[in-house]
Amino acid sequence: MSASHVLLLADTHGHLDARIAALARECDVVVHAGDVGNAAVLDVLRECSARVFAVCGNNDVASKWPRGERDVLDDLDESIAVDLPGGKLAATHGDAFAPKTRHARLRAAFPDAKAIVYGHSHRLVIDDGGLPWVLNPGAAGRARTYGGPSCLVLDASPRGWRIEARRFPPISAR
Repeated sequence: MSASHVLLLADTHGHLDARIAALARECDVVVHAGDVGNAAVLDVLRECSARVFAVCGNNDVASKWPRGERDVLDDLDESIAVDLPGGKLAATHGDAFAPKTRHARLRAAFPDAKAIVYGHSHRLVIDDGGLPWVLNPGAAGRARTYGGPSCLVLDASPRGWRIEARRFPPISAR
């Protein structure tokens, strides 16, 4: 398996920032760590990248999604593992893990992964001080972006992985 350019995002809540969608066009794989918000977000990502994976978040429930999209919602699992060059990437939303012990508990829950991507907090985090890495891309939509929409780009190859944070300035409301 050759190298893969992977976009990691979360917490779109029904709106995908256009600058992050543009990044998806440059990636081989997209992984959304929950609180997708609607099928349109996944449709845009699938137009941008051949391989799109997503998990459900605590806000991905029928009462918060548009009518007629429940079949898409039903296809979202609580966690997934994606095979990438050089290892596995686990994805989960993270809301089931208490904030104070979240990283330790995620590492214990997914010990075979090289990295774990989660969402929920809307806070951009790269914890590569232990294995597996614990990554939160922040919020890729409009809600609680804490400095602007953000995501992570992972370059995965059999020789090693490299992670880069991307944050965009907030777009002011007109």
